[in-house]
Amino acid sequence: MLVGNAIREETPKSHQARVVDLDSGTLQKLLAHQARQEGDREDAGGRYRDRDFVVAAADGSPIHPDRLSKLFQQEVKDSGGPRIRLHDLRHTHATIALRANVPVKVISERLGHESPGFTLSQYAHVLPGMQAEAAELVRVMVSGP
Repeated sequence: MLVGNAIREETPKSHQARVVDLDSGTLQKLLAHQARQEGDREDAGGRYRDRDFVVAAADGSPIHPDRLSKLFQQEVKDSGGPRIRLHDLRHTHATIALRANVPVKVISERLGHESPGFTLSQYAHVLPGMQAEAAELVRVMVSGP
């Protein structure tokens, strides 16, 4: 969290760590990133400030949020993908998961929401376009293909 111009670490709102499953592709990229960080640690020797951050500067120190956002924007631009802000990734994940028919309970747990009802209240705008799909799925289940 950024307070003024200083970076401050905070616990999650729930004050509990959350474990989420990752797909194999993301896991492989994180493992490769971890290996690069090990190289950074070795290169820096005793100057490495190991704080166990997934995202850190080459010396292990935290990256300023504004700098991280700029790095992310450059990655998005280089990828040729749709323009998105780093801050929007959580919302995008939830929206894609809803559209993929991931159960709301699972999405709620992944986001750390207290209840699926809260998740639905935040992302209800996604559901109207899904009504026709749901109706067709139910029709197939009842009547057959």
